Amino acid sequence: MKTPPKDPGTIPAKAPEFDRSVRPYDGPAGGWDALKAVAGAVRGQMAIPRSVGALHRVNQPVGFDCPGCAWPDPRHTSSFEFCENGAKAVTWEATAKRTTPEFFAAHTLSELWDWSDHDLENEGRLTHPMAYDAARDKYLPVSWDEAAARIGAALSALPKPEMAEFYTSGRTSNEAAFLYQLFVREYGCNNFPDCSNMCHEATSTGLPESIGVGKGTVSLEDFEHADAVFCIGHNPGTNHPRMLATLRGVSLRGAPIVVINPMPERGLERFVSPQDPAEMLTGHAVRIASTYFKPRIGGDLAVLKGMMKWLLEADAADLADGGEGLLDRPFIAGHTRGFEALAADLQASSWDAIERHSGLSRDEIASAAGIYASAGRVIVCYGMGITQHRHGTENVQQLANLLLLRGNIGKPGAGICPLRGHSNVQGDRTVGITEKPGAALLEGIRRTYGFEPPAAHGHDAVAAVKAIAEGRSKALVCLGGNLAVAISDPQATFPAMRKLELAVHIATKLNRSHLIPARQAFLLPCLGRTELDIQAGGPQSVTVEDSMSMVHASQGRLKPASEHLRSEPAIVALLARATLPQSKVDWEGMVADYDRIRDGIEAVFPIFADFNARIRMPGGFHLDNAAARRRWNTPDGKARFLPAPGLDEDPPAVDGLLKLATVRSHDQYNTTIYGLDDRYRGIHGRRDVVFVNPDDLAERGLREGDRIDVEACRPDGMPNGRSVRGYVAVAFGISRGSAAMYYPEGNGLVALDDHDPRSGTPGYKSVPVRLSASASAAQGDRGL
Repeated sequence: MKTPPKDPGTIPAKAPEFDRSVRPYDGPAGGWDALKAVAGAVRGQMAIPRSVGALHRVNQPVGFDCPGCAWPDPRHTSSFEFCENGAKAVTWEATAKRTTPEFFAAHTLSELWDWSDHDLENEGRLTHPMAYDAARDKYLPVSWDEAAARIGAALSALPKPEMAEFYTSGRTSNEAAFLYQLFVREYGCNNFPDCSNMCHEATSTGLPESIGVGKGTVSLEDFEHADAVFCIGHNPGTNHPRMLATLRGVSLRGAPIVVINPMPERGLERFVSPQDPAEMLTGHAVRIASTYFKPRIGGDLAVLKGMMKWLLEADAADLADGGEGLLDRPFIAGHTRGFEALAADLQASSWDAIERHSGLSRDEIASAAGIYASAGRVIVCYGMGITQHRHGTENVQQLANLLLLRGNIGKPGAGICPLRGHSNVQGDRTVGITEKPGAALLEGIRRTYGFEPPAAHGHDAVAAVKAIAEGRSKALVCLGGNLAVAISDPQATFPAMRKLELAVHIATKLNRSHLIPARQAFLLPCLGRTELDIQAGGPQSVTVEDSMSMVHASQGRLKPASEHLRSEPAIVALLARATLPQSKVDWEGMVADYDRIRDGIEAVFPIFADFNARIRMPGGFHLDNAAARRRWNTPDGKARFLPAPGLDEDPPAVDGLLKLATVRSHDQYNTTIYGLDDRYRGIHGRRDVVFVNPDDLAERGLREGDRIDVEACRPDGMPNGRSVRGYVAVAFGISRGSAAMYYPEGNGLVALDDHDPRSGTPGYKSVPVRLSASASAAQGDRGL
C-alpha cells in the first residue's frame, strides 16, 4: 500500500497573481450577479432541460427539498424558491459528470490525494460500489452483496460493538437516519458522531437547560410580526441566502435589524431580490442592517452581558423615575427561575472589562440594548459565530437570558432562532441520531421493536476521532459527509483514520475522506435528493425537518445517475441484514414502503402522530415546540436564567495575538467547494488568503498581498505546533484584533482538544494566532 503525503494541513491550489485575484466587490447580495452565478453552475454541470426541470421543483410542495441549507419554505411558494447557493447544491448533485470504475482504474489513491477538494468532487457522481485494494492502492468494483457481506463480517468480528463509530451527515433524510440509529442500537452501540457536533451542538446542549428544548422557538411567520431582529454571528448571504428574502421583508416594513458580527458581510448590508422585477430593473438594493456592530472575535459573551447589564441599569433608572421598568416582571415571576443569580453576575461585571473584552464601546452596547428594550417583540438569530467557541454553550444560554428578561420567548413575533446548516441536520437529531439517548427514546425502541437498546452514552465527533487515534475504535461507517476534513486537527485526524480496520462511506461523490483507506474500505453510492427513488412498493418520498421544526416531504424526479445506485434507507437496511442476521426488525418490509418507516418513527416518537397523513398535506406540518407555547420541559417546569462566569468565551490570550475564525466562502457549502471565488469578499480564483484588519497588518510590519505564516498558539503565546504557511494577507474591514481564513483550510490550526467541554463543539471561531512574514517567500512577494 502506498502511503499518502504525511502533511495534511494544506490543500493544494494554484495561487494566481494577487492584484487580479483580490478585487473589492461593490454590488449588493443577490441581483444579476446571483443569476449569472446560477447560469454558470447550470452550464458547468448539467444539460439545460434537465437543470431547468430540477430547479423548478426545488422546495416546491410537490418536489424535492434543496440539499443545501435548512431555512424554511414560505407557505405560498414562488415559481422558483431557491437561492444561488441552493442552485449550486442542486446542480452539483444532479451533474452530468460521472466518477466511474474506469476513473478509479486510472488513478491510485496516493495520486488523488494531491488533487484539490474541488477537483475530487467535480469528477461527478459515483456510479458503482467500490472496495479498496491495498496492493494496487486503488478502488475496484464490488457487488452490493459482496460489499455488504464483508462489511457485516467485519462489524460482527469486532470484540465489542463500541469499537465502531457511525457518522451521519445532515443531508440524510428522517427515514434513513431513523433506520440508521435503529440498526446501530440493535447492533449494541451509541457511537453517533454527527455533523451537528461540529456546528450547533452547543444549541442542543445549552437550550434544553434554559428553555427545555434544543431547538429554535420561532416560525417563519414570526418574522412578519417582529418589532426588531438581531442577527448575531452568522452570514446569510453565503450560508442561508433564502433568509435574505425574509430579512428584506422585515426591513421594508421598517423594523430595525441589528447585526453583531466581526466581519462585514454583504448579505447583511444590502440585497436585491432576484424575484422582484422592479429591484432587478432599477438595481435598487434594500438595506438589511439598520445598525452594524463589529465586536472582536471572541467578544460575544461580553457584548451579551453588557446588553443585559445596560438593560438592568436602565430598568432600575426607569423604576426610580416612577415608570414601570423595562423588564417583563410578570413573565419572570411566573415562568422563570434564577433571575437573582443572573442580576448579581451582571452587577459584578464592570463596564471597563466589558468594553475591553467585547471590542465595542459602552455607547455601542447601550445603543444595541436600547433598540432591544424599545421593541415589544424581538427575534434573535444566531449562527456558528456563537456556538463554535470553548464556551459556546454558555454563549447560547446568554442569548436565552437576554430574551427571557423581556418575555421574548413564547409569543408571536419573538423568540430564539438558531440557524442550522444542512437541510435535515435538525431532523436527524429528532429521529434519534444522538450519542446520548434519553429514556423515552430507549423505551420507544424497546416497545416498538422488541430489543434492548444500549443506554450508555457513546461518542460525539471529537470523542470518536480520539477513540480511533487511541485504537479503541476500529471501524467507521459514514452515512454521507466528509468527516476527516470537516473535523478539526487534520494533523491528528488523518493519521488516526489510517489506523482503521474498516471504513465505509455511503456517498454521492468522491471526497478526501474516501482517500484515507482502512484495511478494508468501501464506497457505496447512493441516490441524491434530486433523484427518483423506486422501491418494491413504488416511487418513494422522504421527509426532512427544517430549522423551524416544519416537516415536509421530498421526492426526486430525475433519472438516477447510475442503475447501480441504491437509496440511503436501502443501503442501511442491507448493512443491517448483513450484520444482524437474527434481527428483530423487518428491514426489507420497511424499505419496500417508506410509509412503514414513518409508522415506526411515529411509534417511537409520539410527537410524529399521524405522520403519514400529515406529511401528505402541502407544505407538511409543524412539530410541537413546547417552549414556543411557554411550556418549559425543564426539571422544575420553569425557564431558567443561567449566568456565565467571567467575560471570556475562549481562554484569554496574551497581547499581540490575534483571534482567528474559520469562515465559508461564497463558492462552497460546508466542505464542498463549488469553485475558488468568494464574490462578496472580492476574492477570485484562490482560497489561500487570510483576512486581517489593515491596522493589525501595519502594526506587524505587514502589508496587503504579503505572503504570511499563521501560527496557532496557546493562550500564553507559546506555539501549539500547528501552522499554515505562505498564505496571502488581505486587508479587510474585520474588527481589530481579529483575523479569518477559509474552512476547512483553517482546520489545521484547531487542535482536537480545543473544543467546548460541555457540547464537544470544536473552537473553529477563536484560535489565538501569531502572524509573520512567510519564511518560505522571497522578500516583497505579493502573492505571485
